[in-house]
Amino acid sequence: MAQMTFSLLVLFLTTLVLLGTVESRSRARAYLEAHCQATLYSDLCVKTLLPYASKYDLPSPQKIAQISLTTCLAKARFTKAYVDMVAKELNKTEKPEDYQALEECLHQINGGVNQITQSVKELQKMGKDGEENFGWHESNVQSWVGAALTDATTCMDGVLGDKIGSKTKSIIRARFLNVKQLASNSLALLNRFTARHRASRAIKNP
Repeated sequence: MAQMTFSLLVLFLTTLVLLGTVESRSRARAYLEAHCQATLYSDLCVKTLLPYASKYDLPSPQKIAQISLTTCLAKARFTKAYVDMVAKELNKTEKPEDYQALEECLHQINGGVNQITQSVKELQKMGKDGEENFGWHESNVQSWVGAALTDATTCMDGVLGDKIGSKTKSIIRARFLNVKQLASNSLALLNRFTARHRASRAIKNP
C-alpha cells in the first residue's frame, strides 16, 4: 500500500512538472510569435529565439534583437568557413576559373561577417551611454546589417555561376539564404525594439 502511494505521488509530481514545462513553452512561444509578426520569416524567427525563452525569463525586445543578430553572425561565420573550404579545394584543381567564381563571394562574406560583428557590439551599447546616442547606434546597426544583407543577396543570386558543381552551389546558396533571412529578421526586430523604446520614452517624458 505504501509502495502504491509513493508511486502515485511520483506520477502526480511528474505530471505537474510536465504540465509546467508545456505551459512554459506555450507562453514563451506566444510571446515570441507576437514579436516575430514583424518579420518576413516568422517561423525561422520563433525557431531562433525559442531556446532562449522560458516562463520566468522572457527576453526583452532589445535582447530578442540581440539573439537574432548573434545567431545571424554565427551562421555567417559558418558560411564563410564552408565557402573558404570549397575555395581552397577548387584552388587545388587545374581549373582556376572555378576558384575565381568564389573569390568575390569570399570577399563579400568576409565583409558581411565584419559588419554583423560590429552590429552586435553596437546593439549592445544602445540605451547604455545616453539617450542622445541611441539614434546614432541604431543607424549604424541598420546600415551594417543592411550592407551584410545586400552582400548575401548578391553572392547568392549573382556571383555563383556555372563553374561550381550544382550540389556545392546548392549548399552555398542555402547557407547564404539562411544568413539573408536571419539578417532580415534581425533588422525587423531591431526596428520593433527601437519603436517600442521611443514610445516608452514618450510616455515617460511627454
